[in-house]
Amino acid sequence: MSQATNSQIHMPDAAATSAAVITAQHLNAWYGQTQALYDISLAVPPNNVTALIGPSGCGKSTFVRCLNRMHEEVDGARVSGIVAVEGANVYNRGIRPMYVRRHIGMVFQQPNVLPTRSIFDNVAIGARLNGLAHGKKLEALVEQSLQRAAIWDEVKDRLKMPAFLLSGGQQQRLCIARALAIQPKILLMDEPCSALDPIATLQIEQLIDELKRAYTIVIVTHNMQQAGRISDRTAFFLLGRLIEEDETIRIFSQPAKKETEDYITGRFG
Repeated sequence: MSQATNSQIHMPDAAATSAAVITAQHLNAWYGQTQALYDISLAVPPNNVTALIGPSGCGKSTFVRCLNRMHEEVDGARVSGIVAVEGANVYNRGIRPMYVRRHIGMVFQQPNVLPTRSIFDNVAIGARLNGLAHGKKLEALVEQSLQRAAIWDEVKDRLKMPAFLLSGGQQQRLCIARALAIQPKILLMDEPCSALDPIATLQIEQLIDELKRAYTIVIVTHNMQQAGRISDRTAFFLLGRLIEEDETIRIFSQPAKKETEDYITGRFG
């Protein structure tokens, strides 16, 4: 892969960086000898939804996994550069990955419920492991998390039921409730609607719009219409590089880069 010129690499301005909750600076990532991300610099503002778009294999999911240090869980994977959360580099020596993930929740493409555990235990497990609550406080935390994930009314009378009996959309909202129960500041979502039907997708999108009032959200999506509906800002990735990032309405109406225009108009991807 050829090296991009400076004009091809997006760099956030100083004002955006100073106001950001997450700031990636010169972030590179590898799987063994294969480089997946090239010199990514991106500032994510608070209480916004930032959508990451681009063709398959362009580095979107890798970038998200670098934000909460999940990338390094892959054998042979490594990272260079900075990921600062509220000014602190999460890759500094002495910062444990589990501490990072305690503050940066993650929702995956496929609902990953614990099938043999109850609905209650699925939500409570992270809070228990992190020592956040016990007894009545834990019960209140689970209820609050289910309410925030817009699923409480559907499950409040069957909290002891195995989670696998829920529908796919309900399971995904349960996973969101589990992520919220550890009381993160940031929520990462890696294609959370790709396995869902249109009705469940709409429910998740409406939920995301509600959650951004309290959380900073970064979402990977292959669905450009979805990015247009739910995001405040959009970042376009291509071949492991961040080509362009701006307000969503500007990305889709007046993209600054030809590669972005080609992608959103369907010329490739």
